[in-house]
Amino acid sequence: MERTILLADMNSFFASVHQALDPRLKNRAVIVGGDQEKRHGIVLAASYEAKDRGIKTGMPVWEARQACPEAIFVPPRHHFYVHFSSRILKIMGDFTPLVEPFSIDEAFMDITGCEGLFGSPVTTAQLLKDRILREVDIPCSVGIGPNKLLAKMAAGLQKPDGLTFLRQEDVKKRLWPLPVRKLFGIGSRYERHLKYFNIHTIGDLAVFPREILKKRFGIMGEVMWWSANGADHSPVDPHSLEGSKSVGHQITLPRDFRRRDEIAVVILDLSDLVARRARQGGYTGRTVSLVLKDTSFNWLGRSRTLNACTDLPEDLYQAGLWLLDRHWQGYPVRMVGLSLSGLTRDSAVQCDVFGWSEKLRRLAGACDRIRTRFGEKVIKRGSSLTPSGVVYE
Repeated sequence: MERTILLADMNSFFASVHQALDPRLKNRAVIVGGDQEKRHGIVLAASYEAKDRGIKTGMPVWEARQACPEAIFVPPRHHFYVHFSSRILKIMGDFTPLVEPFSIDEAFMDITGCEGLFGSPVTTAQLLKDRILREVDIPCSVGIGPNKLLAKMAAGLQKPDGLTFLRQEDVKKRLWPLPVRKLFGIGSRYERHLKYFNIHTIGDLAVFPREILKKRFGIMGEVMWWSANGADHSPVDPHSLEGSKSVGHQITLPRDFRRRDEIAVVILDLSDLVARRARQGGYTGRTVSLVLKDTSFNWLGRSRTLNACTDLPEDLYQAGLWLLDRHWQGYPVRMVGLSLSGLTRDSAVQCDVFGWSEKLRRLAGACDRIRTRFGEKVIKRGSSLTPSGVVYE
């Protein structure tokens, strides 16, 4: 039996939330961004009225202000976005128990066999759109397909407020002419590599020899080929987000950091923050990832897998420094991020001969108890009090 999958994608979600909260912002150019004065200033989201003026996600706030001087700038309010997302998921759950959140503003639904309850897939999708708009005041685009991939692609074909049904037999006509970058899962890196094979469209990828792609890109090459042909067998999993896959944090710096010792201070503070979050969740992890973004928004992401699981900031810091020294080329850094993945709830930890790990673990536990009672900023490392200490400002 062919499945029927829906993907509901909220249009300009962050900006739409602010418009729903304040009706005066309706039909106005709304830009959600950071503090321009402190240089925490990039556009996180923009209403379609602002997008029509050339505003794009990631654009510096000062540049957006010049491009669209009549825009209304609002600071991000993540607790509102989470609340609205929860309300939307609850509405989707009234149609089917098979709802899989994909991000804060997107979710899949498997409505296979629900025709007797709500009508055809198109009718069901329209009912869903109407309820979300009426009850939450957020417009959305809905894609319908026989699998998650085609539902996702369909939702992106018509925005805003779209409703698109993409069948398997429509793939050649509607998807193959599109640039290969439009295929879900293909980023700029894969796009560059595929051009070496003279692959420029989704259709080029679909008819390219699968064996060559697999030999060059491994299992991802085969996945790309199947995706270009509209195939996807992954189920809609309502429990996909129940287990954490990683914990991390990133910060946009108030100025460009050019020296190793400055960036090292930020990595140390992030190590404290990430390790504490891991301990709060009862996790240990083995893979430490460092992300750096320069002033041109180019980013570098590298990872290192440790010999044993850890939840100690000292281990994360040493791994972060190793990655910095190995991969950073000395360019100005605007953003630093650190994360811990390969998580497990296994309580077993690696002990050392002289007991240093146990001492550090007891120290971390004491700091956790104090911060839980009095706040995150009551305990700081000495380096955090230098001009390079920006995480706990």
